[in-house]
Amino acid sequence: MNNRVIQKSVFQVILLLVFFNNTVNGQVADDNKIKTVSDSLSLQTIIDKVISSYPSVKAAEEAINNANARIELAKTGYYPTADVTASFANLGPVTKLSFPGLGTFQLYPANNYSAQINYNQLVYDFGRTRKNIELENENKALGEQTLELTKQKLSLYAINNFYTLVYLQAAIKIKDEELATLREHLEYVEKMMATGSATEYQVLSTKVKISTVEGQKVDLTASLTAQQASLNSLLGNNQSSNPVVQSKLLVKVPVIQSDSLLSFAYRNRDEVLLNEKKEALAELRYGMIKLQNMPMVSLQAAAGAKNGYLPDLGTFTPNYVVGVGVRIPIFDGMKNKYNLSQAQSAITSISYESELTKRNISNELYDAEAYMSAANKKIIQFDLQLKQASKAYSLAETSFKSGVITNLDLLDANTSVSESELMLLKARIDYIASIYMLKAALGEKLY
Repeated sequence: MNNRVIQKSVFQVILLLVFFNNTVNGQVADDNKIKTVSDSLSLQTIIDKVISSYPSVKAAEEAINNANARIELAKTGYYPTADVTASFANLGPVTKLSFPGLGTFQLYPANNYSAQINYNQLVYDFGRTRKNIELENENKALGEQTLELTKQKLSLYAINNFYTLVYLQAAIKIKDEELATLREHLEYVEKMMATGSATEYQVLSTKVKISTVEGQKVDLTASLTAQQASLNSLLGNNQSSNPVVQSKLLVKVPVIQSDSLLSFAYRNRDEVLLNEKKEALAELRYGMIKLQNMPMVSLQAAAGAKNGYLPDLGTFTPNYVVGVGVRIPIFDGMKNKYNLSQAQSAITSISYESELTKRNISNELYDAEAYMSAANKKIIQFDLQLKQASKAYSLAETSFKSGVITNLDLLDANTSVSESELMLLKARIDYIASIYMLKAALGEKLY
């Protein structure tokens, strides 16, 4: 039994050294100072792999490539177009005119050949092309911001998965320790019952406790398997693998003045920046629509050769044409008017969306701070509870050896220690989760 007390004491000391020291101060040390199992996964390793290979990230990156292509396509509005055309036509009957004394004249040849180079250059479009390029550049900026938001959300999801695994791995170990103690007691009381020093009730009650803890372990193991499957999906691993994560509960608390939290979040949250890009894009679209009914001036030129010129209809003769064209819209059936109305409505909708986003951010910030405060208080409370439960277990063990209490009383004390360990672990996990919640609410990069 003394071994059990020693194991409990060592476990408590490790917990206090790793977690409690900086938790009370509201900030923990750099996690790089903690040595971990070499074959287990660190949080940073998981996040790096997720944001470098997850399909939604790849899709967002490809959207940026697509935006680059659209920018270059918009720039082609400044470039001329040129093409070569050629034709052959056989006409019949051929029109001829006869004049007395002068003979017969053919107006055009039966076989007509033509080849030419055509050139077209936009001279002035009242800013259409420039606006279109600006629009596509803003589309690219929107895509880049969407990529950042995608990475941030995936990182937060990976963090939640990581710390859930940390809790489940530790909880299963605690249950294993509890089961080891219970089985030790079962063996002990069975020997005592054989000598008449214990009753069957004590044996059966111990077995019930073992069954209860085994059931709890089954639930924890099932949850662990589900979380491992989720992590495998994130990482793109085979579902047959059973990843193990490093048991790190260390993260720095953001140091920002309370009165500056909202302004900091508004400057850094991807959702706010994304809405700003959307609003700029909507403004550009509105400006583009306003230009749709403006005139367009273009230069056309063509040079080539063809037959059919008098007096020698069969000679292949060079020719050219140069001109300036102007297109002036007069009436578009009210299309422009309603397109402008629709574009203005889109701008208004985005402004409402921005306001809603800011309200949600404010709520997230205060929630995160509240959860951090509550979790920190629970850590202090459950740490004290664990110390008391451990001391009570030590006293119960002494009383049991003296014959003052039964083994069931001792097992109840042992269960209290295990439950206190789980509650303290859960409080620390909640504290870490609330820190990351605050980081995400502030817009700090999690990757």
